[in-house]
Amino acid sequence: MSTVFTITFGLLVLAGVLTLVRLARGPRTLDRILAVDVLVVLIACGVAVEMAESGRGMNIALLLAITLLGFLGSIGAVRLIEDRKDHR
Repeated sequence: MSTVFTITFGLLVLAGVLTLVRLARGPRTLDRILAVDVLVVLIACGVAVEMAESGRGMNIALLLAITLLGFLGSIGAVRLIEDRKDHR
């Protein structure tokens, strides 16, 4: 089973690197906001995989906090961008 977790972590790291490339390249602000949201989801997936590998659910509060902060951050950023577009 350790091989499955290693492959999963490897794929999550690869997805994280590709997401960081998208974050750096842009080209629009909404692309960068989406990349940050995907990065938060990948971090939450990494925490969930680590919890499954260790067999302990002690990090469930951390997982919930990460997902809540990611969701609220994305909503706040999108509202900020929409407000900027309404004033043009």
